Amino acid sequence: MGKLETMKERYDQITIPEELNFRIQQEIQKSRNQQEEKRRSDSSHRLKRVIHSVEAAAAAICILFTAALNTSPVFAKEAGQLPVIGGLARILTFRSYETEKDDIAVSVEIPTIEMITEDTGIPVDEINQEILALCNQYADEALVRAEEYRSAYMETGGTPEEWAEHKIKITVGYEIKKQNNDYLSFVVRGTENWTNANNELKYYNLDLRTGKMVTLKDLLGSDYVELVNESIKEQIAERQKSGEVFFTAEEGGFAGISEDTKFYINENNRPVIVYEQYEIAPGSSGEITFEITGGN
Repeated sequence: MGKLETMKERYDQITIPEELNFRIQQEIQKSRNQQEEKRRSDSSHRLKRVIHSVEAAAAAICILFTAALNTSPVFAKEAGQLPVIGGLARILTFRSYETEKDDIAVSVEIPTIEMITEDTGIPVDEINQEILALCNQYADEALVRAEEYRSAYMETGGTPEEWAEHKIKITVGYEIKKQNNDYLSFVVRGTENWTNANNELKYYNLDLRTGKMVTLKDLLGSDYVELVNESIKEQIAERQKSGEVFFTAEEGGFAGISEDTKFYINENNRPVIVYEQYEIAPGSSGEITFEITGGN
């Protein structure tokens, strides 16, 4: 018998204790459990990676959709026909851009009215053209004013570094006040952060049931002038008791509404009268609003 066969025979004759065999089986099972745990962990990580990928893709789609609305009027028009819960019309951003010249920043966001239901017969093209012209005109004129301001500043000894510290900015944008099956109410706003003299607000209140612009008379009835004047006077008196300051009539304060009085429609279908900064109160009061109740 060779040496190798002799060693094998001796090995086969060795008796393995039951305790050792049990421990070996334990280690084998432990190893299997660890492998199974690793497999589950790897599977979980793969699932998370898939979820993150889906989320990233969804975010990318959302960004592309928004960008398309902002840059493509055709796409925006098509998007306006997508099914939306609630409302016959909605506001979309028709165009938006940001630019800077000579440390004068310009940020513009132009809205457009999109009819979700085509068979309403409500024409909005004329309104949209008006909004587009208004926003473009304000941005152009504000930029001219800012450039004139810069020239005057430089001519009086200012430096480019000092001018940059002014952080001059022109902003054109909009804010939706109400949007449902009855009314579409929003404001288009143009502001210049170095002066309030040229700030401009234009409110649009569209009755989606008739396709016409809503007036205070439509909302409050034929005696709307007396109703609104009395309500505002009462509200001013109450606010003054709380410490708010308003100009007197002699100082140019509230003296009654006119045909040019600005308003929007709030979530309660009530008109809210708006007075701009400095119009009837000190500038520190900012924009002043009065919700009007009663009427129709």
